[in-house]
Amino acid sequence: MGILSKPGHAGVLRRMARFYVLLLLLAAPVAAVAQDLGRPVRSPILTVESDRLYSGSDFGRRVAREIEAEGAALAAENREIETELVEEEQMLSERRSEMSPEDFRALADAFDKKVVDIRRIQDAKARRLTQRSDGERVAFLQVARPVLEQLMRESAAAIILERSSVFLSADVTDITDLAIARINAAIGDGTAPIGAPDED
Repeated sequence: MGILSKPGHAGVLRRMARFYVLLLLLAAPVAAVAQDLGRPVRSPILTVESDRLYSGSDFGRRVAREIEAEGAALAAENREIETELVEEEQMLSERRSEMSPEDFRALADAFDKKVVDIRRIQDAKARRLTQRSDGERVAFLQVARPVLEQLMRESAAAIILERSSVFLSADVTDITDLAIARINAAIGDGTAPIGAPDED
């Protein structure tokens, strides 16, 4: 006969389960108060929403504004170039009747090459914009790392997991909001030199 099937063991297990549930219910308000006071809950495992950590920070919002402005400028430039190319193509078509086939072919080939070159240049600008966005995110994680490490020390945590990859966790282990506040306080929007001494 197994230990769980012995008389009285079921009742003991039920009482133990109720005890653990009670502990969790009592611990949750204490953990919530700790978060409200700017301290992480003491837990061996913490979770964070990395996308929100970045997009919700002053650094991430500043980069998003700059990328959006540069993207809008690039789109306007592309529209202007497209208008000019359409006009140039129309002028070339109108001159076709007064040109020899050889001369027209030379101009048409030159126009096609111009279009290809412009497309290559504009595509390169778009790629640089995407690369800048990716690079800014990497830079943010580098400057945010000391803050996250400090939160780990304060909570006696051994690891911080991406919350979206965790099957189930208590909300109190999520340090995203606290980390955003700490990172904002430490680096602002990232435009000032990190660790620069304050001016009197």
